Amino acid sequence: MPGRRFRVQVTKDHLVFSAAHFITFNGDICERLHGHNWRTSVEVEGPLDENHYVYDFISLRDQLQALVNELDHHVLLPASHPLIEVTTSGEEVTAQFRDRRWVFPREDCRILPVSNTTAELLAQWMGEQLLERLGPEFRAKMIALRIRVEENFGQWAECELNG
Repeated sequence: MPGRRFRVQVTKDHLVFSAAHFITFNGDICERLHGHNWRTSVEVEGPLDENHYVYDFISLRDQLQALVNELDHHVLLPASHPLIEVTTSGEEVTAQFRDRRWVFPREDCRILPVSNTTAELLAQWMGEQLLERLGPEFRAKMIALRIRVEENFGQWAECELNG
């Protein structure tokens, strides 16, 4: 429909994951290990399909919920940080930043392909994961997918991925 844009958005009270992380900033400052109750939402912009949907709310919610469940109650660690070395040995994961060292049970960690576990990069990674899970047909039709990650009440990061 010319002159019209359609979007669907899913945000629910249960699209929350509790996870620990630490980040670096200003070059060489490293935060203490801490946690958040991260809230998420997703918005999809695209044309209407034969059902007059941009995308089915329930399917979108379920895909985001599955991703949230994978992160819940884990320590989030960056796989490609230039100053934080993350190694896995047997049933342990070690993260080291200069003279600081943390050792975690492997099952409690999610090592993510990001350079820092900021809300911005978590939003990007989650958006990319959703696109992969929703498949190439979805990506070919959508105009944009926006995912928001809130690390603290009123503090959101958003990433927009275009089709």
